[in-house]
Amino acid sequence: MTTITSSAVRTTTASSSIWRRAVIAGLSASAATSVVAAVAHAAGVSLNINGEPIPVSGFATLTLLFTTVGFGLAVAVRRWAGNPRRTFIRTTVALTALSFLPDLLVSGAAAETRVTLMVTHLVAAAMFIPAIASRLPEGRS
Repeated sequence: MTTITSSAVRTTTASSSIWRRAVIAGLSASAATSVVAAVAHAAGVSLNINGEPIPVSGFATLTLLFTTVGFGLAVAVRRWAGNPRRTFIRTTVALTALSFLPDLLVSGAAAETRVTLMVTHLVAAAMFIPAIASRLPEGRS
């Protein structure tokens, strides 16, 4: 006979809860960044870097990729950090700030292109970080 401890139930519930939340938040953020890029492009903002266009679908693809990385980070800090929520928020905010560096340093993009790229980073972060942080404990349980 197998017994399930309350700790095992909490871990399973937390895992499925964060997994579902990450999927929903990642897909929502991907859609939102695509909309931001499409609206900016429709308003006349060039989405070209060094003469190469960034497809609107590229925004969704990269957002999905990096929200997957964010999910992995959440799982890791939930397991190893003393305060998973605080650690996740601080780390992801710092990573979001660092994500501006390539946008600022690229030489072959107009200023409005750079701003659009940074806005998409902020939109994705604003949607994903709070959604996942709310599923992380504030301290060891």
